[in-house]
Amino acid sequence: MVARVVTPLRNDRLRQLPLEFEHTPSHAADDFLVGEGNALAHGRIGAWPHWPDAVTLLIGPPASGKSHLARIFADRSHAPMVTPETIAAIAEADGRGPLVVEDVDRLGYDEPSLFHLLNQAMRGNRTLLLTAREDIAKWPLATDDVRSRVRRAPAFRLEVSDDIELSHMFAKLFGDRQIKVDPKIIHYLVARMERSPEEVAVLVDRMDRLALARGTAITRTIAAEALALREAERDGGSQQDWDPLSDE
Repeated sequence: MVARVVTPLRNDRLRQLPLEFEHTPSHAADDFLVGEGNALAHGRIGAWPHWPDAVTLLIGPPASGKSHLARIFADRSHAPMVTPETIAAIAEADGRGPLVVEDVDRLGYDEPSLFHLLNQAMRGNRTLLLTAREDIAKWPLATDDVRSRVRRAPAFRLEVSDDIELSHMFAKLFGDRQIKVDPKIIHYLVARMERSPEEVAVLVDRMDRLALARGTAITRTIAAEALALREAERDGGSQQDWDPLSDE
């Protein structure tokens, strides 16, 4: 939810300042957009509890839908979401039942604890869903024990394969923010953007903030400005910290 507040500036002009509150993306099963690039991963999650293997790995770039599928799995199986802070206690409890371990390649999970959870799964005590951005060979692991066990698990990749899927992602992310956007604007974006799910998420945020700052709907002009900002950031190597109120 975003509130808009009218505040006078020093030049006596009135301007709308966006006060941002967290919006919650929908992770409901019915809201997952199935396409060519994620159908196998989606089917795998839907096949639980009849998995032929105890461990499943989802690999994909940011905003590709890994967390959405992980949440669908957690809701379906009542699996707790393991964190770096809880993994040791969960592993020591030597319990049963499914678990989800997200971003296993970059959050610095305790390796002996992760090793123990993998062994529990391979002994048939639990099912385990792992998500990661990178291939297993690129994981920053200190030993080969975890790597060798994860390599036994089937890996399902999530990719955005075509214009339709990118368009669906725009529609969903705008919908999560309760924003209605003309489909022609989405078509305009898809034809000109860097083609990745992460870029869709960044552009939606850019356009939302620009529109809030100016007190307008998301127009083609806003879309063009967001694309230009992203191009400038890539050319200049700048980060995503920016102030839309600085743009006249």
